[in-house]
Amino acid sequence: MSEELLINITPQETRIAYVENGMLQEVHIERARKRGLVGNIYRGKVCRVLPGMQAAFVEIGLDRTAFLHASDILCEDDTLERSECSEQISTLLREGQEVTVQVAKDPLGTKGARLTTHMSIPSRFLVYIPGSDHIGVSQRIESEEERERLKAIVRERAPGVAPGGFIIRTAADGVEREALERDILFLNKLWSEVQERVKQGGNGHLIHEDMPLVMRTMRDLADADVEKISIDSRETFLKVHKFATKFIPALAERISHYTGERPIFDIYGMEDEIQKALERKVQLKSGGYLIVDQTEAMTTVDVNTGAFVGHRNLEETIFKTNLEAAQAIARQLRLRNLGGIIIIDFIDMEDAEHRRQVLRALEKSLERDHAKTHISEVSSLGLVQMTRKRTRESLEHVLCESCPTCNGRGTLKTPETVCFEIFREIMREARQYDARSMLVLAGQEVVDMLLDEESTSVAELEEFIGRPITFQVESLYTQEQFDVVLM
Repeated sequence: MSEELLINITPQETRIAYVENGMLQEVHIERARKRGLVGNIYRGKVCRVLPGMQAAFVEIGLDRTAFLHASDILCEDDTLERSECSEQISTLLREGQEVTVQVAKDPLGTKGARLTTHMSIPSRFLVYIPGSDHIGVSQRIESEEERERLKAIVRERAPGVAPGGFIIRTAADGVEREALERDILFLNKLWSEVQERVKQGGNGHLIHEDMPLVMRTMRDLADADVEKISIDSRETFLKVHKFATKFIPALAERISHYTGERPIFDIYGMEDEIQKALERKVQLKSGGYLIVDQTEAMTTVDVNTGAFVGHRNLEETIFKTNLEAAQAIARQLRLRNLGGIIIIDFIDMEDAEHRRQVLRALEKSLERDHAKTHISEVSSLGLVQMTRKRTRESLEHVLCESCPTCNGRGTLKTPETVCFEIFREIMREARQYDARSMLVLAGQEVVDMLLDEESTSVAELEEFIGRPITFQVESLYTQEQFDVVLM
């Protein structure tokens, strides 16, 4: 499988496209005025403890206070289990207390950042966990022999290295001992610097900031399978090449400075793919389609056969549509960066083997997802329930805002509905006030209907209230806006 990274740099924005076989799979966007906070470490101050929620609000210098749940607080009492600690928020924190915290999730919508005191600092091959003594290995490293080799190297850390646990990342598969030892020493030095800054910093002080998006991508996404990394900024190219030469020598020769006349994201039609990822409807090659609805609580995906009629029978048509949909859904989750609870409504299948194969196809397609996913069994209603780890805002939330006309509903009241609301408002005001006439201000579509299809109703209303009614188009009014002015 051919994998490529396209990196587009402007002073205001960084965009990275992760491409597999010429098809966009992931897009990461970071804006200079709104950088992501995940991984940043702050010295904060507890401003409110909520025993009923087993949580606290912490001031770390952001626009909104951040949220710290008891289950995300490191238990310093070795005699207690983590579950026992999480039941004692009032004993763990008090208002005014200073705490060192790390951002686990960016602010999403109206919610503040999610915090944790379980610190973790990643490098190319390892994640250092200061408050632990556990050594874990990525599940994607399948060879048991390799897993044990890597564990043994990390256990035999150099003398003088601070205590703590490690998670061995997928990128460590097959690397030499020296590379792992360099990572251990680097992380130990970085953590020592963090501790020193904690002693010096005050409330709301940023102690440690994670790398910018380009460097994070090189650290976390660029692996041995990536054949080419193209960057359209010479300055960024030189920085990335220097970084790779020092930390990822095998990738350095695959990094190139893109100097083509066409914008780099026009290659493979990236701009069109991003635009499609913002649409509600996703067309399948067979003629079927998906409907993706993103809400604050969850994301729902509905699968439909559409124009696909198949060649044999209905069950076979449904099965083929669901198989294609399973692959498309996995791609859409990555491309749109959808997280949290996801409910998938596949087309109902009678054959149990078909249901099993569709679920397996979904699981297989999600194996390449860099975010952690979990699929539960099919519910009694035939719905597939799954979760996808969410740390940053979705593509839609990064690029879009709620429509000011419909306030994010996605629908508008019809002109007919607004006409009837106007009639009711006129009746209400006619009973309360003694005016000679009434002037209705409304949008063009509504006024057109009042003067045409509803003209008889207007005449009957004028006769009933005994006053004339006139209409005026307000070009700045939306279809739902109107005013009744007493004259």
